[in-house]
Amino acid sequence: MARLFLFLSVLGKVLALVLWIRHLPPLFIAGAFILPDLFALYHLLAPSAQGFCRVFTRFETTRSEIWLTIDNGPDETDTPQILDLLDRHCARATFFVIGQRAAQHPALIAEILRRGHDLGHHTHTHPVRTFWFASPARVRAELDDALSALRATGAQVGWFRPPVGIKNFFLADALSARGLRCVGWSIRSYDSISRDPQNVARRVMAQLRPGAIIVMHEGERLDPRLRLRALEIVLDGLARRNFRCILPDPAQMR
Repeated sequence: MARLFLFLSVLGKVLALVLWIRHLPPLFIAGAFILPDLFALYHLLAPSAQGFCRVFTRFETTRSEIWLTIDNGPDETDTPQILDLLDRHCARATFFVIGQRAAQHPALIAEILRRGHDLGHHTHTHPVRTFWFASPARVRAELDDALSALRATGAQVGWFRPPVGIKNFFLADALSARGLRCVGWSIRSYDSISRDPQNVARRVMAQLRPGAIIVMHEGERLDPRLRLRALEIVLDGLARRNFRCILPDPAQMR
């Protein structure tokens, strides 16, 4: 698919040149030149766009079940408290961890697994601003360095989530070669930019559906008023509506 976007981009430039030679209106020329690139950029930057990589945003279920995912850990302050909170609600979650942080806190990785939760790959350095245009070598390094850090703790991962859901031209082939599948979300909590835990919970509850994937975060980047509290309110709301937090089987993904 990435090659198709490249072909369309080149075709657009050729078409723009032909239109220019034929003295057609500048708007037509600009459209032919720019639109294919804008289309490709959308599929790189939009978290749910499928053009450059297959992204799973829901899972199949007939029950009141959701998949809770927690990004950016492990965090020495938040992770232990989150694990206790999940235990109290009999909830399971997937922690999409950053490789560097996993290497710094192997005991937290082991504890996540011991408590019955799952791990996902969230790159090695979380390069939010540069991942979308990273070179093939940089993409491989982000994947392999994190995999090495996780395997050093005895953990195995099959899920991958790019930083902020932003993909890369070379990502699909790199994931396939490593047996990783890309997971997005259907409910974005916006806890990373909100200041009110009640607003975060209301946003999640308003979009709640069976098979939804919820993304939340941990760590010092969160507003102190949100750390743990937003997740606690969300878990309470899920319990009131009889929704269970489960770890879906790969066969359920869609």
